[in-house]
Amino acid sequence: MEDQDLKAELERLRTENEALKKSSARAISMKVSEKGGLSVYGLGRFPVTLYKEQWEKLLELANDIRAFIKANESKLKTKS
Repeated sequence: MEDQDLKAELERLRTENEALKKSSARAISMKVSEKGGLSVYGLGRFPVTLYKEQWEKLLELANDIRAFIKANESKLKTKS
């Protein structure tokens, strides 16, 4: 490959890498884990994995969790 071709390829890869970083930072995805749990990716560094019953129990508490967050707003931190 010529020097100009290498530079063009390097720039293309840099652009592609930046696009992947941006999309992966925002995207939340789900998959079934090897042990049959539901894993949610994109909330933090590691996935959140719970079994079906645990997700259902947590989702039933959604309004309680929202109320707790509102009641403790001053104590809770947000991720920057």
